[in-house]
Amino acid sequence: MTSTSATDVWLPFAADEIDGLPEGLNYRFWDGGREYPADPSDCAFYVVPYMRGPEVAVRPLDGMRAVQVVQTLSAGIDHVEPGLGLLPAGVRLCNAKGVHEASTAELALALVLASLRGFPGFVRGQEKEEWLSGFYPALADKSVLVVGYGSIGSAIEDRLEPFECARVVRVARSARTTARGPVHAIDELPALLPEADVVILSTLLNPSTQGLVGPAFLAAMRDGALLVNVARGAVVDTDALLSELESGRLRAALDVTDPEPLPAGHPLWHAPHTLISPHVGGSTSAFLPRAKRLLAGQLTRFAAGEPLGNLVLTTG
Repeated sequence: MTSTSATDVWLPFAADEIDGLPEGLNYRFWDGGREYPADPSDCAFYVVPYMRGPEVAVRPLDGMRAVQVVQTLSAGIDHVEPGLGLLPAGVRLCNAKGVHEASTAELALALVLASLRGFPGFVRGQEKEEWLSGFYPALADKSVLVVGYGSIGSAIEDRLEPFECARVVRVARSARTTARGPVHAIDELPALLPEADVVILSTLLNPSTQGLVGPAFLAAMRDGALLVNVARGAVVDTDALLSELESGRLRAALDVTDPEPLPAGHPLWHAPHTLISPHVGGSTSAFLPRAKRLLAGQLTRFAAGEPLGNLVLTTG
């Protein structure tokens, strides 16, 4: 057992719903409600409630003076970063790598296909009993650029593979080589964007990616290209994107927006050639079994004093 008097574990799921949890820890259920399940000062391992926003994620941190681990259920950590300064030194922050790859990659592909093949128009046509036959763009023979080639970006390429794309170009923070081929550095984007028919954003949100897709990025995209965002809304400059969409030069399929939730009356709702889904990249039936396996594994390692997986940073 880890050496601390605090042995409470705050979980956003009932402990009896998670197979494989180790004995010897006090499991407390908290999914972001007004009342805490116990004194935060007794919490050793805090699992952040999923999709409840930064205010909920950060709220108990100031009182968690003995916490050793903060575990998110998302790949990104931007919703907890505002509260990291409230934590004592030595707290390990872990993310949910391995939980969302399948769901997010599925949605990325769905958004690409739905947008290219004109599904939003078909839905509107069905409501009006209109038969909208014609020729529509295919994914086959398209050049696809994946910006943010981590585990989710790789899973997106897995699903693109059968669709006969002309090529898939990979971009990450720094250049490297994979079994599939080269990964380009992000500073190579100005040369890569003009060649892409589809640009898929799957990067984490951090200071270097906030507003990455701004006027210069969008201007470098070829006429008629499709921008797909399954990353975070703030990776894209919304005003700059709106300008391109309203001119008719670019198309977009967005699972995330800035602001979010997108308020009623926002012009993005009605921008031409734009498909919007309500941040459901990870919210599928695939989430719970993967999230519970992650937590069982992490807590088993924690109780045994073993190194944790998915370590992002340690507070100092």
